[in-house]
Amino acid sequence: MTDFLTDHGVIVALVCAAAAVVYGVVVTQRLLALSPGNDRMQEISGAVQEGAAAYLSRQYQIIGYVAIPLAIAIWLVTSSVTTGIGFVIGGILSGAAGFIGMNVSVRSNARVAEAARGGIPPALDAAFKGGSVTGLLVVGLALFGVAGYFGILTLAGESDKEAIDALVGLGFGGSLISVFARLGGGIFTKAADVGADLVGKVEAGIPEDDPRNPAVIADNVGDNVGDCAGMAADLFETYAVTSVAVMLLGVLYFDGAFATELAIYPLILGGVAILASIIGALSVRTKSDNVEGALYKGLIISGGLSAIAFYPITKWLMETPLDLGVIDPEGALASASVTDLWFCALIGIAVTAGLFVVTDYYTSTRFRPVKTISKASITGHATNIIQGLAQGFQGTAIPALIIVIAIFGANELAGIYGIAIAVMAQLSLTGLIVALDAFGPITDNAGGIAEMAELPEEVRNITDPLDAVGNTTKAVTKGYAIGSAVLAALVLFAAFKIEAEEEAGRLILFDLTNPEVLIGLLVGGMMTYLFAALAIEAVGRAGGEVVEQVRKQFKEHPGIMEGTEKPDYGGTVAIVTAAAQREMLLPALIPIVVPVLIGLWSAEALGGLLIGVIVVGFFAAVSMTVGGGAWDNAKKLIEDGAYGGKGSEAHAASVTGDTVGDPYKDTAGPAINPMIKVANIVAILIIPIIGF
Repeated sequence: MTDFLTDHGVIVALVCAAAAVVYGVVVTQRLLALSPGNDRMQEISGAVQEGAAAYLSRQYQIIGYVAIPLAIAIWLVTSSVTTGIGFVIGGILSGAAGFIGMNVSVRSNARVAEAARGGIPPALDAAFKGGSVTGLLVVGLALFGVAGYFGILTLAGESDKEAIDALVGLGFGGSLISVFARLGGGIFTKAADVGADLVGKVEAGIPEDDPRNPAVIADNVGDNVGDCAGMAADLFETYAVTSVAVMLLGVLYFDGAFATELAIYPLILGGVAILASIIGALSVRTKSDNVEGALYKGLIISGGLSAIAFYPITKWLMETPLDLGVIDPEGALASASVTDLWFCALIGIAVTAGLFVVTDYYTSTRFRPVKTISKASITGHATNIIQGLAQGFQGTAIPALIIVIAIFGANELAGIYGIAIAVMAQLSLTGLIVALDAFGPITDNAGGIAEMAELPEEVRNITDPLDAVGNTTKAVTKGYAIGSAVLAALVLFAAFKIEAEEEAGRLILFDLTNPEVLIGLLVGGMMTYLFAALAIEAVGRAGGEVVEQVRKQFKEHPGIMEGTEKPDYGGTVAIVTAAAQREMLLPALIPIVVPVLIGLWSAEALGGLLIGVIVVGFFAAVSMTVGGGAWDNAKKLIEDGAYGGKGSEAHAASVTGDTVGDPYKDTAGPAINPMIKVANIVAILIIPIIGF
């Protein structure tokens, strides 16, 4: 069996990746066979589909203009055509995962609303099926790209190291799509949301998802391009980049005699986890109203099956290298065993569970943090903001400790390679994580369609609880994405250091007494906050354009409020689309341009920059996503009747807090994840030209 996995590991990985794609095709067919509802529901759903497709098409055109010169630059800098080709492959597959998944999601919304006529079980089934297509496509296409390109290059005569160097380009292609998707989608969704809320709910006093609001279709489009396509591109990139980083670390760090085993080990881990994720996805169903329990049951089953499968895989592939004494510079694996590496994998799964529990605590209406923000709303807008900021800052502590303990434990067991295995195991659950995230916009849109199509109240009584759970799953999956980004960046940084030292022919130390390192640290921290500031400012400007458009329509067409005129939904979608595409360019270039400029000057400064980006980026991203999620659910808690309910002073204050939190949790915070990894992978690519 060991010889089979060593000789045919790429084929095994490709078969597992193909299983994910087949799952997506079959489930999509079954989902589209469901009734999309009446004509009005289909009309609304069609408008959302049209807006989302138009937005992504325009976004990918703009990315193409940036990608072409970048592909040429990568070819020239690395002197490798295969790395440039890998960049193109990564970008295409990442874009495909987001585009296909989002198209399934926007076709699921009306079907979920129609299924809700039969109660929670059929509505949950339809909503999760739609999300699971996106999730399994992300991991399937990512593994297919990495394993397939690696197999092609090795068959063509490239060494394992040369093939993996080309895969770094593939990872960068996914990263580029990711940072644009997160930024553009986040700006779109929050600009539309802010505009719809400020004029519709606050000024006009009409309900959320009221068909009279000209921004309501743009809001629904934004949910999909931000939380579905954006998250899909983000975690596609994390999955692909981490796989490549673990492979690269293996062949750089250890004796070349076992390069093949070390290269395919992460691919096989990812492959068996896909099969476990498919089983977990198929187990998500409920006969009661326990939606959250049904969703998390699938995640637990997937994690449990992955944990069990990781041991025999580790034993078959790694027992011989460990017994014969794999040589690593630190000697960390000299005393490591198969069980130690398996424990590293279990640590990765435990990190996922820990981040889920902590993020849920800080963002769910069931627990103290959200309740304190709701209570603070009684005394006004300022106290709501103060309490929300405090909870966001506080929410960084336990996630940081979880990651610290995980790094310490994995390092004690097997050194930096143990940490790399822990990250790969953490990402084994990506398929289910993305499914849970995509579940959110699907249920949100379903509720909006039910409202706009004036379906019976009992339908909203089904879609509203699903939407509430979707808000929670969106929040906790962002915590997972941030944690995985930090650990993945740590592995990338280790690979950067090793490659840079080989290129320089000397030891490179990142000593704080070296002014160059300190300068790099400060620049890296600055990058994070400048990036976040530009993203938040972009939401403010784009949201202002939406506010003006909605006010103009209400003023010039009074029949809209009376229900005798139809709002110009398309005009608002066009405004937000143009604003999002325009605003995303400058911040997206920061993690590409700044590392190149610093790297041309000093390798030590570039290393300091990467450390600064990882550390500061982690705390900024967690505080923003946790705080924003808590503000959002504090508003929902009041809308459910707490502290005076809808229309009260507390409700008005909570709307302000939610509006401030929107660009935190859905634009700047999530976009920091790919920014961290883009900076690190750019550093690896420019090693041939950095200043030593």
